[in-house]
Amino acid sequence: MSTDATSSKRTPGQPLAKNVKTLVEEASARIETLPAERVLELLDDPGYLVVDIRDPREWERDGTLPGAYRAPRGMLEFWVDPESPYYKPALDDGRALILYCGGAWRSALAAAALTDMGRDDVAHLEGGFGAWKDKGLPIEPLAPRR
Repeated sequence: MSTDATSSKRTPGQPLAKNVKTLVEEASARIETLPAERVLELLDDPGYLVVDIRDPREWERDGTLPGAYRAPRGMLEFWVDPESPYYKPALDDGRALILYCGGAWRSALAAAALTDMGRDDVAHLEGGFGAWKDKGLPIEPLAPRR
């Protein structure tokens, strides 16, 4: 990357070489996607950990899937990596991970990133929290922080 702003070939607002829709499509093509009904069956399965990677404001506003572990998207790779100072053993205890976000874009990218890191036991929720909510599936409300 050049530090000279005048040497940039891209004009602000001009399409990028690869847009986010393409990134999500490429990630989705190589990860496992689970329908909401299957995730509902796995909520209490001791072999799986459902992980809400949405922003904490989304958790507080909308609630979360029952029993979901909350790991903000911006910290996920750090929390999963045993060599990171931010490592969270709960995300690396032998259970397969099922990630979800609001609409399945962030979770597709996150599942692909964890797969690239060497996790072969990661999937994500088809349609994300929005699809879960639209199907009338159970949601656990969270008390707002004070």
